[in-house]
Amino acid sequence: MASVNPFSLSDSEEESERRPNDTVDTERSPSDGAPGPPPGNPFPSPVDLEPSTLLSSNRTSPNGEGMSMSSASAAAMAGSAEMRVSVDVIAAQLLRDQYILTALEFHTELLEAGRELPRLRDYFSNPGNFERQSSTPPAKDQGIVPGGPLNRAGSISTLDSLDFARYSDDGNRESDERVAVLEFELRKAKETIQALRANLTQAAENEVPSQERNNFKSSPEIQEPIRPLEKRALNFLVNEYLLKNEYKLSSITFSDENDDQDFELWDDVGLNIPKPPDLLQLYRNCGSSLPSVRDMINVAVGPDFADLAGHCVVQDPLRKPDLLQQQQAEVVQELEYQISLLNNEKASLTEQMRKLQSEIQALKQTVSSLPAPALDCISQNTSNPASSCTAITSSVDLPCVPRADNGHYMDIQGVSDPQSEPTCTQNTPQSNNNLKSRPPVHFDQPNRKLAPAFQQALLSFCRMCSDSRLGAEVSRIADSEESVMLMLGRCLPHIVPNVLLAKREELIPLILCTACLHPESKERDQLLHILFNLIKRPDDEQRQMILTGCVAFARHVGPTRVEAELLPQCWEQINHKYPERRLLVAESCGALAPYFPKEIRSSLVLSMLQQMLAEDKADMVREAVVKSLGIIMVYIDDADKYSQGFELMLLSLGDPSERVVSAVHQVFIPAFAAWTTELGNLYTSLIPSLVARIEKLLMQGEQGLDEHKLHMFLSALQSLIPPLFAVVLQNAPFTKRAKLHGDIPAIQVTRFPRPASPLQDVATIIGSREMLSALLLLYDHQLEHEGTTGWESLLWVVNQLLPQLIEIVGRINVTSSTCVHEFSRFFWRFCRTFGKIFTNTKVKPQFQEILRLSEENVDASSGNGILTKATVPIYATGVLTCYNQEEDRKLLVGFLEDVMTTLSLSHAPLDSLKASFVELGANPVYHELLLTVLWYGVVHTSALVRCTSARMFELLVKGVNETLVAQRVVPALITLSSDPEISVRISTIPAFGTIMETVTQKELLERVKMQLASFLEDPQYQDQHSLHMEIIRTFGRVGPNAEPRFRDEFVLPHLHKLAQANNSQAVENKRIDIAMQLFEAYSALSCCFISEEVLINHFLPGLRCLRTDMEQLSPEHEVILSSMVKECEIKVENRGMGDAQGSMSIASSLVGEDAKTKFLSKMGQLTTSGAMLANVFQRKK
Repeated sequence: MASVNPFSLSDSEEESERRPNDTVDTERSPSDGAPGPPPGNPFPSPVDLEPSTLLSSNRTSPNGEGMSMSSASAAAMAGSAEMRVSVDVIAAQLLRDQYILTALEFHTELLEAGRELPRLRDYFSNPGNFERQSSTPPAKDQGIVPGGPLNRAGSISTLDSLDFARYSDDGNRESDERVAVLEFELRKAKETIQALRANLTQAAENEVPSQERNNFKSSPEIQEPIRPLEKRALNFLVNEYLLKNEYKLSSITFSDENDDQDFELWDDVGLNIPKPPDLLQLYRNCGSSLPSVRDMINVAVGPDFADLAGHCVVQDPLRKPDLLQQQQAEVVQELEYQISLLNNEKASLTEQMRKLQSEIQALKQTVSSLPAPALDCISQNTSNPASSCTAITSSVDLPCVPRADNGHYMDIQGVSDPQSEPTCTQNTPQSNNNLKSRPPVHFDQPNRKLAPAFQQALLSFCRMCSDSRLGAEVSRIADSEESVMLMLGRCLPHIVPNVLLAKREELIPLILCTACLHPESKERDQLLHILFNLIKRPDDEQRQMILTGCVAFARHVGPTRVEAELLPQCWEQINHKYPERRLLVAESCGALAPYFPKEIRSSLVLSMLQQMLAEDKADMVREAVVKSLGIIMVYIDDADKYSQGFELMLLSLGDPSERVVSAVHQVFIPAFAAWTTELGNLYTSLIPSLVARIEKLLMQGEQGLDEHKLHMFLSALQSLIPPLFAVVLQNAPFTKRAKLHGDIPAIQVTRFPRPASPLQDVATIIGSREMLSALLLLYDHQLEHEGTTGWESLLWVVNQLLPQLIEIVGRINVTSSTCVHEFSRFFWRFCRTFGKIFTNTKVKPQFQEILRLSEENVDASSGNGILTKATVPIYATGVLTCYNQEEDRKLLVGFLEDVMTTLSLSHAPLDSLKASFVELGANPVYHELLLTVLWYGVVHTSALVRCTSARMFELLVKGVNETLVAQRVVPALITLSSDPEISVRISTIPAFGTIMETVTQKELLERVKMQLASFLEDPQYQDQHSLHMEIIRTFGRVGPNAEPRFRDEFVLPHLHKLAQANNSQAVENKRIDIAMQLFEAYSALSCCFISEEVLINHFLPGLRCLRTDMEQLSPEHEVILSSMVKECEIKVENRGMGDAQGSMSIASSLVGEDAKTKFLSKMGQLTTSGAMLANVFQRKK
């Protein structure tokens, strides 16, 4: 039967007429005459069509020329001009092929002509046609498409790895115009495009618009609609064919008509599969294989084709075309026979359903007319589902088959009678109770005698959509709690991707509730996967919301399901590419720690966190890991995990990030200390292990101490002081006598050092501030009156820990300010935590016993005495400064005065005293106290002590405010500058120089300038070689940082005079010393900007004088000085350039290529030692 629709004409038939010798492998379906599916079609057909539909495909045959449907229709209409085509058919064809703009122009022209077409009017007036979503995944009941599943790409962005947050973006990133950032963003964009393309492929393969499907079923002359994905692929192949065969103008026209597609890039089609062969190759290979019947059937139909095995023919490419057509005809006939059988079975089942519905209606009417006792009897019988099912179906020979949805839905999609009910349901007792409590619904029936088939056919004209996934969900109303959970489990995966990112946290309660109550474990896993992938990069608030939900879920379901359902979600994302997602995993492990089984806490969860701590590169993730590890430590019962916990503590302490180390001290160490306290290992194992590591570090660090590791161990030891004191209180003899009732005084605010976190607060460790206050009263009374007999923990602190720490302190290099500072902080917190009575009776006596202030305790020859070690500054700054009362300050002043006196009289190194002044001078509270100590030295009878005092002023000046400098420091220095001893006067020069470097008051600067001028110009100092050396050294140190006016008017002129006077020095040793000091001073000052006048009058003449000395004393230095003099002379000659610049720098003048070459070559000729070379241009520290 020939079809009147010209659009259904196959290109294969036209080709067969033009090419009788070619093979044509298409077969007409006897139902509508459409061509059969081409065997080599690379595009799979939809899976939800009937078998007859599968045999009638609308795709362009591969052996055609690749023409689109519109061009094919134009050719057909030109060939048969006498055939009239209705405008409705043309409109349907345009809409089916998605030529929306053409259809719109067609609709406009019809409106202008007064011939409005209902189809086009309805289409363009419906906004839903232009808002269609393309993210619907395939339904569960769909079968495998004939073409097989799509080939997945090898990238990480395939559909298997896509999460429901893939539609989100990464936020507005601030571009810093760096190429690396742009390349990273480009790579991420390509990954996103690849992921979206995979999603588009899956969605396009499974999307068939319901309206077009209904049109296809109701209008046989309209073929199956072409899908957008197939259209773009065919367009690409057609354009490629046109270009290859020199149809360039046609290709340009075709590209203009499809301006939304890039024909130069196959990826623009949207497929994640390799590009198929061109049209010519498809045409030549179209008959090479024949798909089996099993690949073409719709699995939703359900027949068993085992009896058709003989018809699954393997195509031989050498067989004749007539044999192939015969085999295809046999397959079609067999399928038609199966269709007829299914239609007969359908009619039989429909008739049986109608009979059952009438019987149910009769039973309802009978029940409604029975008295109350009979109703009670019936209700008792209906409590047994099996008996009720038997009673209902006794008159009909039909098996009672449970429905796929367990009978929890009222299905309206295929019922013609509004009062019809399912033939048999097997509900749970809960659902039965719900059904009993719901009053029956009655509908008025018309008094008509209509055939059921006619009635159902009439109702089919109601436009209800029940054959899609969403339509199926809408057509079923849940009638129990379980069915609601089932419905939510199916719908939520489709809702989440379409919710705005900023509002997705609103779905968390719904997801969690469904995951808690859903009966199927697979659906629960999917919902929890959605929860953890809800937001691509969740911020703090969103993570807190998800964690709150996880904790609520864990409380509801118990430890078994937490292990089986929540823990795998954490494990899956432990290596996620986004740090926010890994941060969510780390925080989840800590938040869920109380709800895991205890075996899992100490095994799998601990291993997960250990792996993240060692491997994760994000600081915030490792910080969260450390906090979660601290929480895990509270819930571990296995004592064998102590060593693993100790290693984790050391590993986290060595982390390069400060925020991670801070989290260790705030959370992990207090939690680990609490566990070791329960195990009894705090002062028997944990603290001794850290002390032993410090001792080992000091033994290994004789050549160079690793200060970072020392800080790491000592800071951990410092964080263990509060737990140690808590153990001392809890194991004291008086602990059982502590009572909370009565008047308990409040604890002073300054009693304990401020804790780094609440977990380091002694009150928190003890349990309450009231209990701590009561224990502190008994603690002080016990120390002051009763002693420490029987107090094991305190005796360990006094007899073992303290002596060991004091011994360690004596082995520290006193010149290392970092080590001195760290140990001072430790002893300060230790003494403040254990209290004043403990410090005065237990700590100070042990230090005083070692620091016997006598000359016998100082070895002047080697400097190995205890007073020259770090014990002095640590005792002064860590122990004596713990309490700031008057007697404590007097003790500190007396100790420092005695140390200064002892070291001065013994001619010992002053490093320990300097370290004490530096550490104390950092705190302005102690400035007055230190000035008091120095004034004691100023008025001391010994010149050695006065010299020491003068040198200590140099250290103190930098941190003291200018008021104290003017009132206390300068008067003391002027007093010392007039001392009878010349050594004392010389000792004041470095302090005067430091004042010139740091102070800005003009009056002070003038006073210091006058004092220094007196040293240089007074005739009594003319032959003082040591004074001249000290002045030159000071000028070289402070000159670059001093005020420019002071440098130009005072420093450089006097250096010129000293260099000029040194030329006439008779003593060669003195001349060499002065020359070397001048060389270092000029090297440092050469980096400064010097005015041209000073350069000509003082700097250049001074260099020439120094060069004269070096010619005789050190020729290697003379080479460098000659280069400096020559460059200065060149700059002076170029006076115009100098005027434009206003000032000139000797250092900047050496950057010329010629000058640089000469300078470096001269430097290479030096034969002096490496140490001297290093100091050539380095100013003296």
